[in-house]
Amino acid sequence: MQRRIKIFLPGLVIIFTASVLSILLSCRKNPPQNYREVVLYCSVDQAIAEPIIAAFEEQTGINVLARFDTEASKTVGLVQRIRAEAISPIADIFWSNEIFHTIRLARESLLATYVSDATKDWPSLYADPNGQWYGFALRARVIGYNTARVAAGEAPKCLEDVLDGKWKGRIVMAAPEFGTTGGDVSSWFAHYDLVRATETLEGLKANGIRLVAGNSTAVRMVATGQADVCFTDTDDVYAAQRNGWPVAMNYLDQGGDGALAIPNTAALIEGGGNREEAEELMDFLLSEQLEKMLAGSDSHNCPIRPVLAEQFKLYAIPKLLGVDYEKIADRLPMAIQTAREILR
Repeated sequence: MQRRIKIFLPGLVIIFTASVLSILLSCRKNPPQNYREVVLYCSVDQAIAEPIIAAFEEQTGINVLARFDTEASKTVGLVQRIRAEAISPIADIFWSNEIFHTIRLARESLLATYVSDATKDWPSLYADPNGQWYGFALRARVIGYNTARVAAGEAPKCLEDVLDGKWKGRIVMAAPEFGTTGGDVSSWFAHYDLVRATETLEGLKANGIRLVAGNSTAVRMVATGQADVCFTDTDDVYAAQRNGWPVAMNYLDQGGDGALAIPNTAALIEGGGNREEAEELMDFLLSEQLEKMLAGSDSHNCPIRPVLAEQFKLYAIPKLLGVDYEKIADRLPMAIQTAREILR
């Protein structure tokens, strides 16, 4: 009798497990009638984006299936995925922490046109002329420095300052292939010219600049004394300061003409399967509520709405570089290739 029980129990376990799996799979294949979802590709830092996504889900009842990328392949990984899935898109919407790759996706006809009440009167500087993407919530390029090793008065205040020989062996920046660094380098080619931008890269090489995996890594190296200054973004310095690290920043001014501001962008994916839900998420991303949440987050993005910008003026970018984002996107592949050849 005891032997029969021992044989019978494992059989019950197998049957029970199979039944549970069958129920779960059935629910997956046949969701409730009122179930709604949207697939989001997001290059904004996950810790920043998740509370915002949760707020949208709570307000709308729409489930957001979010895919994030890594610091080392920031934005580029998701951009490559969108290209690879062009014939049969998985994503419905792309929320990027930068603008340059978004512009290039629009040129490749991978983004859908979208116009709504939310996009009415959107500032032309931050809107695609065909309505394929919209920009909001700015960050800026900055020079981060270690306050225990570099006095505020001595810290470099513009791109040209970093070329001074006294910074030799003391500089780090993220590899230009990924994230905002590529767009920053490309802006040198757009703002100056080919000769001067190339000379700037050669000057950084002569000063022994080191390339690292990402902006946050560059800031961490400065904070721990492995470097004294770095090129990075405002949000990475704010994160360091929140952690109590000895890091401050000066805006990365280009020749006295201002620092590069980089907006978030939102865009619908051409051929995405959940259009209605994607449009609701799109309007949410372009809402005043979203900009307020980002300004109040650890990222402290600068709002493009004047009323919010005044409310969060502590995070205002003093002087915006007057450069055409389209021109920066034009030069992006060439700038990255040139930087790779010179700095490696």
